[in-house]
Parts: sequence; C-alpha cells; structure tokens
Amino acid sequence: MNIMKKREEMQVNVAGLRRNIKNIAHNYSDAQVKVREATSNDQWGPSSTLMAEIADLTYNVVAFSEIMAILWKRLNDHGRNWRHVHKALILLEYLIKTGSEKVAQQCKENRFAIKTLETFQHIEDNKDKGQRVRDTAIQLVALLDDDERLKTERARAIKAKERSAQKISSFGSDGNTTPQSPKYPLFNLLMVLLGLVIKTLTT
Repeated sequence: MNIMKKREEMQVNVAGLRRNIKNIAHNYSDAQVKVREATSNDQWGPSSTLMAEIADLTYNVVAFSEIMAILWKRLNDHGRNWRHVHKALILLEYLIKTGSEKVAQQCKENRFAIKTLETFQHIEDNKDKGQRVRDTAIQLVALLDDDERLKTERARAIKAKERSAQKISSFGSDGNTTPQSPKYPLFNLLMVLLGLVIKTLTT
C-alpha cells in the first residue's frame, strides 16, 4: 500500500510539474492557471474552494474572457484527455450557478458545443470513460434549456456558496495538500528556478 501511495504521489508531482512548466512558458494569467488546475488530468475532481475562486473571477471582464477561453478549449479535447472535458463540464455547471450571468449566456450561445458531448466516446482499460462526459453534458444542456430551473438552482447555489465562504473564513482552509503547498518546499523551489530559467531564455 505504501509503495502504491508513493507512486501516486510521484505521479501527482510529475503532472503538477509539467502543468506548472506550461503555465510559466505560456505566461498564463492567475485565472487561466486556476482553470487549468481545476480541469487537469488528475484523477480527482476540482475542489469546491478552487471552483468558488474561479466563480468570483468571472465577474471581472478580463478574467471572464480568459476563463471561458480555457474552458472551451478543454471541451474540445478528446481521447485520453477525457478528464479535461468532464471537469470542464463540472466547472461550467458550477460557474453557471454561482458565477457571472454572462457564463450561462455564453453557454447558451454555444449550446451546440456542449450538446455534441452527449455522444462523447472513449474506452480506457476496457471501461467506458465517455459515459461520465455524456451524462454531465446531458444534465448541463437540460439546465440551460430550462430558464426557470436555472434561476431557482442559481439562487440556491449562491446561498450555499455564501454559507461555505463564511465557514471557511471562520475555521480556516480545508487543509487540502497540493504540490504547490508549503508541504512541498522542494517542489516550490524547483518551480521558482524553472521560472527564472524560462524567463532568461525568452528575454
């Protein structure tokens, strides 16, 4: 069990390292970095804390455009990157309910792009991973097509988000550990050094 756990931790560190190198190389903004993290190929889903931060950023005009651009790009992924698609749909639903109303508006304007994912296909290790994408796409399209339901669920979700924010401010963070946290000082140091190297090469 310990060997398996260590292997998983190494995979997480490698994936996080690769993602951070891309973030630095492409000079992604804070909003873009958060969306990329929330929709990564990591086996777990996006945290509620991270999604809430992204939802708040959608009220900023510049950040909104950056966020949606990354999400539409993720939705166009396929094959082994099915998690990009699935997590992008999950994040979109959250943003539709708790973010700027412009998110829902843009999703309605691009409804076909989401509707197409109802037939998403991908088999991995003899398992139908595409089913998760199809189910989530169907749910999201149904929500977008029902204005009354969307209004009700949005009001409920915003209240829940506000209550959650109050709890976090009262009791501190949820204690989640990521490769970017203080518990990984060597990882953080490596990222700083990589950033300096890349900036030197590109100037």
